[in-house]
Amino acid sequence: MASITPLRDAVAGLIRDGDTVALEGFTHLIPHAAGHEIIRQGKTDLTLVRMTPDLIYDQIIGMGCAAKLIFSWGGNPGVGSLHRFRDAVEQGWPHPLAYEEHSHAGLANAYVAGASNLPFALLRGYTGSDLPKVNPNIRFIECPFTGETLAAIPSIRPDVTVIHAQKADRRGNVLLWGIIGVQKEAVLAAKRSIVTVEEVVDSLDAPPNACVLPGWAVSALCPVPGGAYPSYAQGYSARDNRFYKEWDPIARSREGFAAWMKRHVLDTDDFDGFKRVLAETAGREIG
Repeated sequence: MASITPLRDAVAGLIRDGDTVALEGFTHLIPHAAGHEIIRQGKTDLTLVRMTPDLIYDQIIGMGCAAKLIFSWGGNPGVGSLHRFRDAVEQGWPHPLAYEEHSHAGLANAYVAGASNLPFALLRGYTGSDLPKVNPNIRFIECPFTGETLAAIPSIRPDVTVIHAQKADRRGNVLLWGIIGVQKEAVLAAKRSIVTVEEVVDSLDAPPNACVLPGWAVSALCPVPGGAYPSYAQGYSARDNRFYKEWDPIARSREGFAAWMKRHVLDTDDFDGFKRVLAETAGREIG
């Protein structure tokens, strides 16, 4: 059964230097608060996994926490590049970043294989693609039944998966709804997991097509209302599109990025503190 614990304690106890860590969420429910806590605690040498690394991975990479990135798309959604990610790959700042690129289908299947306790995933998707030329972990095997050539990739089995969700009950069962990415598969594939939630309730009333993660799959449950900001949590908050646009000039220079991260993340105690400082500097209400 998951323990209900402060996010600071969950990150300190469950994420270790050198771990493979997946912070998943698709369009909404992106675990920004947990990412900031990883940065505050100065975790290092992490292998980060995410299907769609965006702003929080730009921040984690730019603060020197990551040694490698396994991903299938990266960018500032609707705006452009991740400048800290690009600087790490192209210029080695703050230090070189290894990376392994997949298709969405490939990485999703790798999570499924990990959740199924299998060593690799099979799919047709890489046939005719140029990705095998740059990713040696994409290999091809012959089907023993049909003779068909299929792509094989290693399963993804994170040391820790981190997600954000709308609700959990006091036994640690977690409810997600809306756009669901690979959160379920990523949690089930992981050795340990941290789930931040909007609220903890006595019992869950799951709507149709919702996803419920059982408490036995969750290591730590952390109440963090608004913990997905600037992404959103359907039913609780709206996406702050302005912040995504504002991030582009902040992240373009190393000095501007470092100063912003110090003021808003390193010099704040928690995610509530981050949002208070951001509201002061932005001159507007922060959800």
